Amino acid sequence: MFSNAAVPVAATPALARDPKVHALLTQSQPGAVTFYPAEATIYAQGAAAGPLFMVEFGTVRICRVTADGRRQITSFCLAGDVFGLEAGDEHEFSAESVDGAGIRVLRPANSTGFAQSVLSLALRRFAQVQKHILLLGCLGANEKMARFLVDLMERQGGDEIVNLPMQRSDIADYLGITFETV
Repeated sequence: MFSNAAVPVAATPALARDPKVHALLTQSQPGAVTFYPAEATIYAQGAAAGPLFMVEFGTVRICRVTADGRRQITSFCLAGDVFGLEAGDEHEFSAESVDGAGIRVLRPANSTGFAQSVLSLALRRFAQVQKHILLLGCLGANEKMARFLVDLMERQGGDEIVNLPMQRSDIADYLGITFETV
C-alpha cells in the first residue's frame, strides 16, 4: 500500500539538521511524500536510475544480493538522508523500506545549483563508504557493534536511547558478521 501526501518542503526534518540537504532542497521541485510500508522495495537492483530520494521518516536500507545469494547492506538511511545517486544508467543496489518510510522524490528545479549540491552530498557519501569499508575490514565483531550503535545514536540526535528499527539479520548483513553474533 503506497500513498502520496503533500508535505511542504519546509516541514521536512532535514532542513533543521543538515545544511547540505537544505541546499539540495532549495534547488529541487517540491514533491509529494510517498509512504512505503515495511519491507517494500523503493527501487530494485538493475532498475533504471532516475531522481534522487530523501527519507522524510522511517528507515531505508540500501543493499545488494550477490551472485551466490548473500545480501550485503551498505547503508541505512534515516530521516533527512538522501539516496539514489548512481554513476550509471541503472541502480547498482536496491532500496527497501525497513519499518515503513516516507520518501520524497527530488527533481532539479535549477540544474546548476542542484548539481553542485548533489556533488557535495556525493563526496560526503563517498567518505561514509570509506569509513564503512574500514569498519568491515579492521574491527572485531564487538567493535563493529559498538561503532554501529554509536553511529546510529549520533545520527538519531545523540539521545541516550538508540532506536533500532532494523532486524538483527539486517545488522549482521551490514556489519559482515553472523546473525547469532549480533
